[in-house]
Amino acid sequence: MSDGKQTQTAANDRVPPGQTVTEGFPVLHYGSVPYYNDMSKWDFRLFGLVEQEITISHKDFMALPRQEFNNDIHCVTTWSKLDNVWEGISVQEVMKRVKLKPEARYVMLHAEHGWTTNLPLDDFLRDTSFFGIRHNGQLLTPDHGYPVRMVVPHLYFWKSAKWIRGVEFMERDKPGFWERNGYHMYGDPFKEQRYDFD
Repeated sequence: MSDGKQTQTAANDRVPPGQTVTEGFPVLHYGSVPYYNDMSKWDFRLFGLVEQEITISHKDFMALPRQEFNNDIHCVTTWSKLDNVWEGISVQEVMKRVKLKPEARYVMLHAEHGWTTNLPLDDFLRDTSFFGIRHNGQLLTPDHGYPVRMVVPHLYFWKSAKWIRGVEFMERDKPGFWERNGYHMYGDPFKEQRYDFD
């Protein structure tokens, strides 16, 4: 049996330096929130260093097998939210539909309004990375990325692109939107890789 102190220590081990745990789910983004009136116009692209680029319709994307994911999330603005329960589609499931070229090493996530963020391919392919559709039993709201957001819980949450529309596979790393504007190229919360002004 564990006592309260041990439980608190275990929780503290999950919270990166400089973070404060919140029970809420703060809304942070740049630009306007996209709203969708006709989902037949929504699609999802896998392109770049692939043998054949593919586009998946909204209907076909939503028909992909889903599973439950449990994680903690950490925002660069210093809040952390523990014990999230998601319903989503694993990266591995989506990757069954495309064959990468051997030189692919990085990805650029492409979202609405031209928003982008970069990841090493290995981080994108982790078992813990997925395309989120529901959070804590509820469909994602527009503010939180409806209809689909990327979720990469081991990195700061700006890497979990809202309103994702595609993944570009690349040979070399390059900065996305926030990375071009001073954010760290990788973003490990436990190393406090928040900003990179060098």
